[in-house]
Amino acid sequence: MTTNNAKLPLPLEGLRVLDVTHIVAGPFCSMILADMGAEVIKIERPGVGDRSRINTPFRDGPDGQRVSVRFLGVNRNKKSVTLDLRDPRCKAAFENMVKESDILLDNWGPGALRRLGLGYDSLSQLNPALIYASITGYGDTDEMRGPYSEWPANNPCVQGMGGWMEITGAPGGPPQMVGDNIGDTVPGVWTALGILMALETRHKTGMGQHVDMAMYDCMVAHTTSSMPLYQVSGQTSGRARENMFSAQLVLKAKDGYAVLAGAGDEEKWVALWQLLGREDLAQDPSYLGKGISGEFYFEHIVPAIEEWSQHLPKREVAEKLIEIGYSMGMVQNTADLDQCPHLEARKMFIDCGDTLGGSFRTANTPIRLTGCPDTPTGPPPLLGADTQDILSSIGGVTAEQLTQMQTDGVV
Repeated sequence: MTTNNAKLPLPLEGLRVLDVTHIVAGPFCSMILADMGAEVIKIERPGVGDRSRINTPFRDGPDGQRVSVRFLGVNRNKKSVTLDLRDPRCKAAFENMVKESDILLDNWGPGALRRLGLGYDSLSQLNPALIYASITGYGDTDEMRGPYSEWPANNPCVQGMGGWMEITGAPGGPPQMVGDNIGDTVPGVWTALGILMALETRHKTGMGQHVDMAMYDCMVAHTTSSMPLYQVSGQTSGRARENMFSAQLVLKAKDGYAVLAGAGDEEKWVALWQLLGREDLAQDPSYLGKGISGEFYFEHIVPAIEEWSQHLPKREVAEKLIEIGYSMGMVQNTADLDQCPHLEARKMFIDCGDTLGGSFRTANTPIRLTGCPDTPTGPPPLLGADTQDILSSIGGVTAEQLTQMQTDGVV
């Protein structure tokens, strides 16, 4: 408990993370750590930086400056150091930084840092307490190699491999991705959790370890309906509508759609038909869910509800059905989310700036530690903004060496 309105420290204050990642999965993970108070030092290539810095769409600033909003979305509260790790001087500075850090996070692919002599086996000799977390498509531990270990991976690949595309999309149509980067962000969250578990072991033993995170593994871990179904029945889930009715019915409203989650028992169906003024259907066993197929729901029950729902706003549809006992939601787009009063009350949006002097509103980390301060709002770093300060301190680089390295273009 806190007293006199004093706040507890953020849980990762005092920890230093070397963030050797790019695009989404690794930066999303390190953003969580930074939001929770860790010092995150982003290691980027000189001149170009994280590849997501050049990903569209861009926000334009004064004097022709541009910044990728994809980069802004997952890199707040971090520092940036540019290093060419192929250069011996940069490698030596990086090793000095490892000695003074708690966590190293890498998502450059199987063995990428190991080929530079910077794998876990080497770096753990420099810092036995180091927690070295790697995010790869299919894992990066010799003892757990499989036939896909060397395959490259990204969001679409692991959504397909992990079973998600097979159950997503229109019935009878081709498999589809879930429409955002869950193949990256789901592994990012699991990696943050893995790092915290390794930290807890370090608290007990003083020893670090390699946290080997496979994007494929993470996606499979979330098949919490389709995998149990297969284990008990041998049935593989697909995109057929009759497989979905017990989980959700989508109802057309005046301004979009509402979602009825769970078909409901007889008592709820009676209450629904009475609400709609359809006493005739409240007396019909088929419309009370008795002995019918999934197809009956879509061909008869949903159209009967939509005769009523299509004339009302989706929020009113949801609220009226909640009142009679249904679990309801609304189908919302990003504009709905941005303007949602509930998300505003939950502090789910923060403004960390766009690095060009303007504002940039983005989704917050959803962890609510009520005794700690709110999420810090440091802007994403400009490329190499912290190179001099960090290399001249924990990097062990002298002013003369740094000047020469800058001249040579390796920082």
